[in-house]
Amino acid sequence: MGEKVVAGGIALSDRQRHRRKLQQCLAGLGRLLDEKRFDRPKNLMGLEIELNLAGADGLPRMINAEVLERIASQDFQTELGMFNLEVNIVPHRLGGQVLDQLGEELRTGLGYADRKANEVGAGIVMIGILPTLEQDDLVSANLSDVDRYMLLNDQIVAARGEDFALDIDGVERLTCTSASIAPEAACTSVQLHLQVTPNRFADVWNAAQAVAGVQVAVGANSPFLFGRELWRESRPPLFQQATDTRPPELQAQGVRPRTWFGERWVDSAYELFEENLRYFPPLLPICDDEDPLRVIEDGGIPGLHELVLHNGTVYRWNRPVYGVADGVPHLRVENRVLPAGPTVTDVIANAAFYYGLVRALAEEPRPVWSRLPFSAAAENFDAGCRYGIEAELTWPRPGRAGGITTVPVAKLVRDELLPLAAAGLDAWNIEPADRDKYLGVIEERCKRRMNGASWQSETYHRALEAGLGRDAALAATTRRYCELMREGDPVHTWPVGFPGPRN
Repeated sequence: MGEKVVAGGIALSDRQRHRRKLQQCLAGLGRLLDEKRFDRPKNLMGLEIELNLAGADGLPRMINAEVLERIASQDFQTELGMFNLEVNIVPHRLGGQVLDQLGEELRTGLGYADRKANEVGAGIVMIGILPTLEQDDLVSANLSDVDRYMLLNDQIVAARGEDFALDIDGVERLTCTSASIAPEAACTSVQLHLQVTPNRFADVWNAAQAVAGVQVAVGANSPFLFGRELWRESRPPLFQQATDTRPPELQAQGVRPRTWFGERWVDSAYELFEENLRYFPPLLPICDDEDPLRVIEDGGIPGLHELVLHNGTVYRWNRPVYGVADGVPHLRVENRVLPAGPTVTDVIANAAFYYGLVRALAEEPRPVWSRLPFSAAAENFDAGCRYGIEAELTWPRPGRAGGITTVPVAKLVRDELLPLAAAGLDAWNIEPADRDKYLGVIEERCKRRMNGASWQSETYHRALEAGLGRDAALAATTRRYCELMREGDPVHTWPVGFPGPRN
């Protein structure tokens, strides 16, 4: 969310004033779009990674404030839970050797952060959900001591009016309740930003939605929560349920959840911002002194602070973002589908696949979203989360035959989507050697049917077969994961199980 907010009482008049300010911001956005005031293409991309802190025993450590004090870098920030951090990589221009450059920056930054965390008995772990988290770890007392998190928790809890119900039925079933949004902190993701012009926004957003199921299937890395094996990528159902302001009656009425895939393809960025205002009551009705329409009348560029803050509390998997840099407004698509990890190489490979594929699909003369029902894209996302790299997805038939068919995601990626991603990276002028290196990681995952989630699951079951109890097996899997993560070879090369006599 990034906004500096101060916890305190919120009066009824605050909400009414805030609603009026939101409408003014939306009108201001419309004016800026109509007047073509937005930045020209710069091919800029950005990267954020949410991280876990764990001890040598593989268990979470609630010490992010101490670790951040030692890191002492603006690149690292708090996240929702005391066992979370986030690292932000400054925007880069897509092209040349940017993929390798990003990889080196991440290795350097994460290595430094890991050494600083080691000084207080912790380490950095890139993983979608830390397998050793227990329900008692995810309580309001373990939320980061930051006003905006406390206020957000209070407002979501008040909107719901009762405990949050978690019910995820996967390989096993998890059912429990929470009195706060703290279970959301279990979800650690990679966010990929792409700056786009207004006239390209809808094509890029639609393309990103179309491939979300593919992304999550190939990159799944979150099979465990609270000692249960659930979906291959359990973050999306957990995130939706842990932030769900709707009691069962509102769910039955069809009220939309704040963590939302969406329900249609769009023609403009404005539609998404307008939907966010129309469907979702503000959680943080905090008003800025800016008069956005007056600023525009005076020739300036408004920050649209209320709109930006509200937008940050609607958790679309591909989120529209408005920002201002050097006095010029811009739009970004923020892709929030992927889990963190397992290694820097895997993260960069996922990014290369996404940026290449979205570029190619957005420029196709017969775009995929004109041939694929939106409901099928949503079902693909669900299937990719449930089954990971073994998922079967719905996709338009190749060639002129038309219609849609069901295809294993590994086959779809290897036969159709990797060549598209390669063409897209060529269009970004990415070095061919880097293109082949990172897309090769995606291809090998598909050949071997091995990603972070499948490695975790297979290693965990090896530990059970060796006689370890459930908790010990999860801890052993986590420790082995951390060893291999730090070695840095991509996950498809990792040996399953543990070295030594137990294996």
